[in-house]
Amino acid sequence: MRLVVDLNRCQGYAQCAFLAPDVFTMHGDEALMYDPQPHDSLREHVLRAAEACPVKAITVEGLDVAGLNGAPATAEAGVSGVA
Repeated sequence: MRLVVDLNRCQGYAQCAFLAPDVFTMHGDEALMYDPQPHDSLREHVLRAAEACPVKAITVEGLDVAGLNGAPATAEAGVSGVA
């Protein structure tokens, strides 16, 4: 799994840091830091964080997944199955 965050789009709402604190952290009011290759054990938290991003700045790549609750993953949700 690989994460890409569009830092130009990110507005610092910190929903990702709340839902996946082992992957996303806020430094200061707006500076987001993240692990671009989190461990697969964090998959569910990462997907929830990507789906919760209000500006859809988070893309998850390299997964052959359905979205949460069995719904197909979509680019609009910031989740991609592209390797």
